[in-house]
Amino acid sequence: MRDAAKGIWAMIAACLIWGIAPLYYKLLAHLPPVDVVAHRTLWSLLTFLAVLAVQGRLGQLRAAVRTGRDAAVIGFAALMISLNWVFFIYSVSIGKVTEASLGYYLYPLVAVLIGVLAFGERLSRAQGVAVALAVVAVAVLTVGLGAAPWIALILSTSFGLYGLVKKRLSVGPVVSVTAEVLLLAPIALGVLVWDTSGGHGLWDMGARDWGLLVFSGALTATPLILFSYATKRVKMATVGLVQYLNPTLQFLCAVVIFGEPFGLWHAIAFGLIWTAIGIYSASALSQDRAARRALVRSGTS
Repeated sequence: MRDAAKGIWAMIAACLIWGIAPLYYKLLAHLPPVDVVAHRTLWSLLTFLAVLAVQGRLGQLRAAVRTGRDAAVIGFAALMISLNWVFFIYSVSIGKVTEASLGYYLYPLVAVLIGVLAFGERLSRAQGVAVALAVVAVAVLTVGLGAAPWIALILSTSFGLYGLVKKRLSVGPVVSVTAEVLLLAPIALGVLVWDTSGGHGLWDMGARDWGLLVFSGALTATPLILFSYATKRVKMATVGLVQYLNPTLQFLCAVVIFGEPFGLWHAIAFGLIWTAIGIYSASALSQDRAARRALVRSGTS
């Protein structure tokens, strides 16, 4: 099997795990989301450390947290990913996975908008139309439901900022994620110690909960490692398209399995978002093809 094909299958596997993650975290919905995130942080840290130890790359982790510029960026990334995790698990616990899926559909469009606001990047006509449709979709939900889709906005913005700062890191994705959870580990430990000292947390959990929480480390680490493997072997335009498998599966979990409400206002908003995603994806593929043609012409001239 060629490297590109292996990369695509790795990307599909990562998105499948992310897409059905709500089914897993629904089993822990009776626990406080902050406690679940604390466990997820600690167990994923152990998983990542084991992976880096096997690969002989623990030295890269030490270098990443000691470098002033990288350490500051990693600290901000850690803040954004922890915010994302908390609100995703919170959305599962309160029955708003539909809104969470909307957030991950919005993410690439929010990332484009962040580029415009933070770096003065110019939107192509297609990107401008896509972002405008996304804004209309959010406005439709806000008016129709009487409240802004805050979970979707927080998830998309936090992940957009996370992706933005990750591009500024000189270390690889697995090393940087390990450094992020390493920085979050003291906070996670503090949360669990606080709960335990109050007679809650660790003492309230049975073997089933313990098993699920421990496995959340592998559930967090595996798709990130697969994603890292895929991005080195697959064109970014392909990665972007396959990534939509994640919110699509989350959406199906929410509506089909969890039976979350999906009314007229949801249908209009999601219709606008899906149209925006289609326009955005077509534009990305067109730009990718144009870049490849230009590369071929420059190579033959």
